[in-house]
Amino acid sequence: MAISLLSAENLSKSWGDKPLFQNLNLQLNQGKKIALIAQNGSGKTSLLNILCGQDIADEGEIRKKENLRIAYLKQDPYFENGLSVNEVLFHADNRFIKIIRFYRNALKNFEQEQNKETQKQLHTATEAMDHFEAWDYELKIKEILEKFALTNFEQKVDTLSGGQRKKLALASILIDDADLLILDEPTNHLDIEMIEWLEEYLSKQKLSLLLVTHDRYFLDAVCDEIIEIDNQQSYVYRGNYGYFLNKKAEREAAETAEIEKAKNRYRTELEWMRRQPKARTHKSKARIDSFYDIEKIAKKRLEQKRLDFQVKMSRQGGKILEIKQLNKAYGQLNLIQNFNYIFKRGERIGIVGDNGTGKTTFLELLTKKVAADSGEIVAGETTRFGYFTQVGIQLQDDMRVLEIVKEIADQIEIGNTTISASQFLFYFGFSYNLQHSFFSNLSGGEKRKLHLVLTLLKNPNFLILDEPTNDLDLFTLGKLEEFLLDFQGCLLIVSHDRYFLDRLVDHLFIFNGDGEIKDFVGNYSDYREQKDLELSDEKKAEKAEKKTTAITKPTKEKARKASFKERKEFEQLEIEIASLEIEKEELLSKMNSGKLNPADFQATSFRFNALMETLNAKELRWLELSEIMES
Repeated sequence: MAISLLSAENLSKSWGDKPLFQNLNLQLNQGKKIALIAQNGSGKTSLLNILCGQDIADEGEIRKKENLRIAYLKQDPYFENGLSVNEVLFHADNRFIKIIRFYRNALKNFEQEQNKETQKQLHTATEAMDHFEAWDYELKIKEILEKFALTNFEQKVDTLSGGQRKKLALASILIDDADLLILDEPTNHLDIEMIEWLEEYLSKQKLSLLLVTHDRYFLDAVCDEIIEIDNQQSYVYRGNYGYFLNKKAEREAAETAEIEKAKNRYRTELEWMRRQPKARTHKSKARIDSFYDIEKIAKKRLEQKRLDFQVKMSRQGGKILEIKQLNKAYGQLNLIQNFNYIFKRGERIGIVGDNGTGKTTFLELLTKKVAADSGEIVAGETTRFGYFTQVGIQLQDDMRVLEIVKEIADQIEIGNTTISASQFLFYFGFSYNLQHSFFSNLSGGEKRKLHLVLTLLKNPNFLILDEPTNDLDLFTLGKLEEFLLDFQGCLLIVSHDRYFLDRLVDHLFIFNGDGEIKDFVGNYSDYREQKDLELSDEKKAEKAEKKTTAITKPTKEKARKASFKERKEFEQLEIEIASLEIEKEELLSKMNSGKLNPADFQATSFRFNALMETLNAKELRWLELSEIMES
């Protein structure tokens, strides 16, 4: 039977006079990994704050399991001034941290002075580690800290950059021994390699999770249930993102059919009501009540959020943009070195690389926002840039959305026709009520969406998009992709959204660091496949070298005796290897049974490959320790 961690009944919340959601219900059970999907401004973050007790609903009730511990990652993490990295990471109320700290202190004391008292203390600490299975937890902490490059534990959080603070907050959440993880856009501001690691980590871990994300590959790989907020109501889909899309389309088709049916019946009932029936019998009163129910459905409007158009693009000449011997560095940090490229008409290029390798700096060089150290950037006379930046736009808070758009254009040319600024905004999900809202009242995602609209309105023929998917809802992302697929000009995209890159680009600039930029022909999945092959070859070579080293290791290195810790590790490895061998045989049996569907076979194959890597590593370590044990 499923264990309920948290449930919400009939929740309602408004922001000023704007209703976010009404009579919303949801259930979070132990072991479920759930994604929350809604358009910008629909109250996703407000709902998360309410569930975590950091805000209150206008109406409704929340029930939580007794002593439920929630770890909440906000979009913009906040830390108290003066805290160190160590104080943020290792909470005093985490039982595993207490046990590991006790074990480390006992081991340190035993190594410094070996006597009965320190030996007894170490024995007690080891038993505690065994009983609570804290060995695995210690390995988990090590893996997380290494991946997030958190090594200076005494550094104050006040001195960290925005990206470092996000990594610290995320690492703290993953290390915490919480019953429920709630993550608000966890992939924002992470590079692709980090996102892929986080995706694999969350999908493999046995945990309970509620997250908001726009990353469709991430959502598909991690979550097994989706809750959608649409028109202030909630809908539950028990499947991945592909299942959600199919069922949502079915739901909307059913709603449209219901409205059409109600409209036909409404005309008949309206005629009956106009005749003013004199007999107020119980039957006629029921029919009158039914009429108002039918009227409510018949007058319901399903917004048709379509974007079947292409904004008129400025004419583009033969020369687009040429880069000659471009160099840029900040002190000892070399970002771009001797880069050359000639852009051709209609090129679609994605930019990927670790944070801090110069991706945004490259865009600012092209748009003349920063100066190069040397080299030339020559734009064609007809080249007209549209630059969508990470920092967004600064506008007057007391201006309304429609007024802001009309400052650029009252009418927008679309192919051979013209539409109003209001219609253009509506296509991008700005309801007519929202168009008359002040800029200051927009959510973060709505401000990003407005920035996007303003960028497209300027009729660019060379679009530069720096992390355009951050904070945008899935509806807007889909519409943006449709627009960009029809865009005839040059397209340059920096993004950590792998799905977005796969759909839109045909080759990549890979920023490898230290000024190196590699031109790769293909989309992101092509690049990732090649990278995995190269990594596999490296691991095979490393494995062969380790085996040779283990076999040919000089006898004098084996002379020393195994320490207590090594003996304990050796015993643990024998247990783990035996367990992995059993799982290996089970996986092979499954894959050879012929009963798995393609999706299950792929998942089983992926697990088998990961298991073999783990097993090989543990066998090598066992071999090394066995030689020490025999000495």
